[in-house]
Amino acid sequence: MAMLIAAGLVFLAIHFLVSGTPARDRIVSTVGERPYLVLFAIASLVTIVWLVISYNRASASSADQLLYSTGTGIRDAGIIIVALAFLLGIQGLFLRNPTSVQQESKASSAGTVQGVIRITRHPFLWGVVIWAAFHLATNGDLASVVFFGTFFLLAFFGTFLIDAKRRRKLGAAWEAFSAKTSNVPFVAIAQGRNEFRTAEMVGWRFWSALALFLVVLFAHHRLFAFSPFPGTWIPF
Repeated sequence: MAMLIAAGLVFLAIHFLVSGTPARDRIVSTVGERPYLVLFAIASLVTIVWLVISYNRASASSADQLLYSTGTGIRDAGIIIVALAFLLGIQGLFLRNPTSVQQESKASSAGTVQGVIRITRHPFLWGVVIWAAFHLATNGDLASVVFFGTFFLLAFFGTFLIDAKRRRKLGAAWEAFSAKTSNVPFVAIAQGRNEFRTAEMVGWRFWSALALFLVVLFAHHRLFAFSPFPGTWIPF
């Protein structure tokens, strides 16, 4: 369990204490943008692998005590909840967005605010928030709380850190983009600063995200040794 906690803390530290702070700006000014991105990507990948390995070991250990149980009600709603996470998050990966790596110039580009970016300017991270929150709610053992909690904290607070980073770097261009969008989903739409357009939401990005979700859904038991279907039905 100690290794899992350590992996989670390191993963959060390299994002919260480096990537999302002025420390990143100082490092980039010293080594350059591209070398920094390569090193950061390697560090993130190594830490994720460490997290996964540590989680698998901690889950199988006697130290993995049950902290809480929410029953089967929330678990049985998992297909709908996680589908929403995929449809928001995966679609976000297909859109050019100034909150994404090396796409800052899109803040001043016409047509940037479209599709799920109308819902939130951080669609991928909010997809991760929904996914992690669901798994936190339905897996009350200590190992799962540490593992999924790490991703929840990173994704949720990461949205605010990225906003601050882009504001420092882009200035007026960022202010114009953020005026038409919101961090928290649907806030800009509710405030009248944007509008929901169904035609933009249901296109090739939607069907690609849905297809990926269905693949993960039906392969979930084979990949993770647990069926997400009500009654733990196993499709094959």
